[in-house]
Amino acid sequence: MWLVAWLVAAAVLIACGIWLGRRAAVRHAEVLAAGTRAVRTAIAGAATAERNEVLRAAEIGGRDEARALSSAAESFCQVREAEIDARARQLVVRQAELETHAVHAGELQARIDRAEARLAKRQVELAAARAEIAAAVASAREVMARVAGETVATVMAEIRASEIDDTRLSSTRAERAAIEAAASAASRHGRRLIGISTDRYQGHYLTERLLSNIPLGPPATAEGVIGADGANLRAISEAAGVGLVLSERRDSVRLEGLDGVGRELARRVLARLGRDPRLGRDPAAVTRAARETAGNLDREIVELGRRAFAELEIPLAHADIVKLVGRLNYRTSFTQNQWKHALEAAFLCGMMGDELGLDRALARRAALMHDIGKSLTHELDGSHAVIGADYARRLGEPEVVANAIGAHHTDEPFGSAYAYLVAAADALSGARPGARRQTDDNYLARIEELERITRGFPGVAEAYAVQGGREVRVYVAEDAVDDAGAVALSSTIAAKISAEMKFPGQIRVTVIRALQAVAVAS
Repeated sequence: MWLVAWLVAAAVLIACGIWLGRRAAVRHAEVLAAGTRAVRTAIAGAATAERNEVLRAAEIGGRDEARALSSAAESFCQVREAEIDARARQLVVRQAELETHAVHAGELQARIDRAEARLAKRQVELAAARAEIAAAVASAREVMARVAGETVATVMAEIRASEIDDTRLSSTRAERAAIEAAASAASRHGRRLIGISTDRYQGHYLTERLLSNIPLGPPATAEGVIGADGANLRAISEAAGVGLVLSERRDSVRLEGLDGVGRELARRVLARLGRDPRLGRDPAAVTRAARETAGNLDREIVELGRRAFAELEIPLAHADIVKLVGRLNYRTSFTQNQWKHALEAAFLCGMMGDELGLDRALARRAALMHDIGKSLTHELDGSHAVIGADYARRLGEPEVVANAIGAHHTDEPFGSAYAYLVAAADALSGARPGARRQTDDNYLARIEELERITRGFPGVAEAYAVQGGREVRVYVAEDAVDDAGAVALSSTIAAKISAEMKFPGQIRVTVIRALQAVAVAS
């Protein structure tokens, strides 16, 4: 029982403690609330006082700013009123000026009206006078036409045609005189330049020939060279790329083909077989010997190309171009060695470039390469100048060099002074005495072609090539070609000869128009 009593007492104590704690918390909360209300009241009072102070300061500042603005507005208004008064005075003055100008304009308009009236009257009188003059001119023309027996249109056409003919003839003569004067001056300067260059140059002038028929020696040696059933010749032909034709007597071989290097290779292999007959016993050994000889020949070709650049003191070109230059040693043109021709033309071109103040190295380079296309004409169709220019462009040569190569036979337009120099150097080297050899057949064919071209023009009665083909004299019919036509005909014939023929130097075209009066006495 005492345990129960103890538990009840403990519960009563706990309940009393809880009540007392709640009571103390309520009192604490009331105290805090009272403090909060006091603080809020104090803050509100301070805010009210501060607001009142700010309002008083703002009121005082607004009054001062208003007074300042009012003063500035009064000053601005006074200034504007003064400006308006000045503008009003100016307006009054301008109105007075306008009234004065209006009066003056009225007076001018009245004068203009009177002048227009007089002009209209004069125009009417002028029209009447013109009509009278036209009638008088028409009457006079009718009278003159009856007296002369020709119409005015016919006479005017004859006068116009006569004036046109006289003008054409005089202009043609003036043009020809100007061209001849310029050509004469340029020719003198060019001859002087060429003379200086040729005098300064001294080269090798030995005429070379490439053999087409190779003798095989005694019969025993010849049979060893030929081989069984011509096996050695077939092996050489296959390796060299040229044809080898055995003569009927089996003592010589004719080389057929346009590849000069291949012909040289075949000649060297044949010579080697002649020196070493044992080599000809086996066609396979002949093939190996041909390949070995071809390798040696290729090295010689490259060395020749390098030697050309070294002698001219110019930088090496692309390896393919160097090889093409070396291959020219085995190409001839009318018996002139083209490698030596290229060197000769390069030296001459460099000298002429020196005289003209141009780049000597560039002139030599263009002239050295101008015939590289001839090393490829056995493989490619077309002009060697066009082929060479295309190769030069594709292998990185300057456009000046490529254009000089392509233009030296006028296959493309001349693009620089170097192109003209290369063409001149090429002609100098090829046309010098002893440089090239022509057969009688070639000479006669050129003369016949020259006369054929000149006789093909209308009005040409006869044409003759004189001075070894250096001049052609054209006789025209007097009633078919007039003086102006003769002058124009000479230029036209010269242009066609330049376009259709290839020749060294120049060909002079002389057109002769003569009146022949023949009478027979009986």
